[in-house]
Amino acid sequence: MMNTSTLIKITLGMTLAISQIATAAEAEKTDSDRIAQYRDMISDGNPADFDEMNGAELWKTPAGPKHATLETCDLGKGTGVVKGVYTELPRYFKDTDKVQDLESRLLTCMTTLQGIPEAEIVASPFSTEKKKSEISMLATYVVGQSKGMKMAVSVSHPKEKEAYEIGRRIFNYRAGPYDFACLTCHATSDVRIRMQDLPNLNKAKDAQAAYASWPAYRVSQGLTRTFQWRLNDCFRQQRFPEPKFASEVTVDLSMFLAVSANGAEYAGPGLKR
Repeated sequence: MMNTSTLIKITLGMTLAISQIATAAEAEKTDSDRIAQYRDMISDGNPADFDEMNGAELWKTPAGPKHATLETCDLGKGTGVVKGVYTELPRYFKDTDKVQDLESRLLTCMTTLQGIPEAEIVASPFSTEKKKSEISMLATYVVGQSKGMKMAVSVSHPKEKEAYEIGRRIFNYRAGPYDFACLTCHATSDVRIRMQDLPNLNKAKDAQAAYASWPAYRVSQGLTRTFQWRLNDCFRQQRFPEPKFASEVTVDLSMFLAVSANGAEYAGPGLKR
């Protein structure tokens, strides 16, 4: 029969062995693995949910000089329909005779239905620590209604084809003081900047995973960020002039990236570092 001293030694030995195995397993994890683990830990409580709820309230609250709601806004699937609309944006809209992404279309609805001056909206379209952006919260609400649905952006209309082609050229266009292009960071596999993996957007799998997770809550900033913000920040990092909010260049680039993500299951609002 084993005495107490021997039993303690065996227990301590097993504990040490298990600890060493756990330590070795942890050491083998990459920074990307740890970031993914962190995202999994907080995925059940994405802070973007608050922006989504606020956006839902804004959608049905009368606002602007016309004291109207956005419940008659047509985002592509008919008056007031929000379910599934994000999976088909950007798209051509007959009433404006142009291709629009979600935020540029919301801008149209806010100006025409509610009478809010465009200059007032585009003056501060992105949320800050001091003030949340209403158009960003509205966008977060709308995208949440497409979660789990397949991306299916069309290029059947001539202007959709044109937007896609211009977006493709913008993606590959090198310029600026550093001779940067989108492809400088996003056309090579298995690279990263700081602790952020850089998706190769020329590969369908990477393009799908990247695009289908925006808008997203940025943990490092404590704010929900829209795709227009993401593109704006990319232009900043390329040292290009800041594009006008909802400008054609951002819509065309979004069109190219969205089509590249077709077939992906939309998973936003996502979580980013």
